[in-house]
Amino acid sequence: MSKESELLENDYLWDGSGRSDADILKLEGALGKFRHAGQTPELPHDFAAAREATGKRQSWHLWFQFAAVAASLLMMLSIWAGLRLGSEPSANGGGWGVQQVAGAPRVGAKAIRGAGEKSTLRIGQTLETDQESRARISVSDVGQVDIDPQTRLRLAESRSARTRLDLERGTIHAMIWAPPGEFLVDTPSALAVDLGCAYTLHVDDSGAGLLRTRMGWVGFRLNGRDAFIPAGAVGETRRGIGPGTPYFEDASDKFRAALREFDFAKLNENERGAQLAIVLADARKHDALTLWHLLSRASLADRGRVFDRLSELVPAPVNVTREGIARGEQTMLDAWWNELGFDDIAVWRKWEKTEILRR
Repeated sequence: MSKESELLENDYLWDGSGRSDADILKLEGALGKFRHAGQTPELPHDFAAAREATGKRQSWHLWFQFAAVAASLLMMLSIWAGLRLGSEPSANGGGWGVQQVAGAPRVGAKAIRGAGEKSTLRIGQTLETDQESRARISVSDVGQVDIDPQTRLRLAESRSARTRLDLERGTIHAMIWAPPGEFLVDTPSALAVDLGCAYTLHVDDSGAGLLRTRMGWVGFRLNGRDAFIPAGAVGETRRGIGPGTPYFEDASDKFRAALREFDFAKLNENERGAQLAIVLADARKHDALTLWHLLSRASLADRGRVFDRLSELVPAPVNVTREGIARGEQTMLDAWWNELGFDDIAVWRKWEKTEILRR
């Protein structure tokens, strides 16, 4: 880094002027949720008297505030330095750092046996754990993925603005700080698209998948069939079918059983309609997530019923009509999604457009 660049970054750290480093912007975004957002406290009417009464404590308060600010800056700079100086590779490096956590995970044909020993997972290579081993893979500008026992995955792609893993079987726990849509995990039954989140993804031997989101949200897709899974929700997939309808795990057993039949069982239209009726009758306001997905998954004859029930739980926005939803108008569906209190669906639409341009 040139002397001029160092000075510009120092100006940014000092007073917000000059050019900011990308890692500093990432850190600011992560810490931004702790920013004070309340009202400014009002001063006493007799401020002079109040100031006189607290004069003896004033120097202590000033010292304490200075120490707190200094400690915060030190912490931020330490984290920033760790990001800049860490040994993890970047996405541009074409590989992910692999660390042994337990047992002897294998990268390609090589086992990592030593405690904490590290290796690199290159594009096209597989990482495999047996029943005794665990591993962790990480890239400084993408995120971290913990690998459970009996898991097999492959690094399919790793470059700026796009990383893709192929999870053949097993379980991973992902914590991603890359921008939404840049980290993908392909499975035999759906593609998981990170939208700024932390999640667990399991694939069994049949290729079926189960995704639990812990923070943010994840998009699931197969052949244009989409599912959006926010924090606290679950999404299931089946080989040859794709993602089912997301739901919250605290929904009733009857609700979840009927939804699973609706999504994956071989039923005729009357039988599917009967399962849908159970889901609608047992839905709570919290289950608006599920009903919103059913607006486009139910048959044309049943979409009106879904519209009416969802309207009772979360009223349809202005200009969203029963007829428009029955026709599957995306702008209306998107407007209603944004009323549910999850992240803005525009993030997903932007990713879709990016994917089209890549093809």
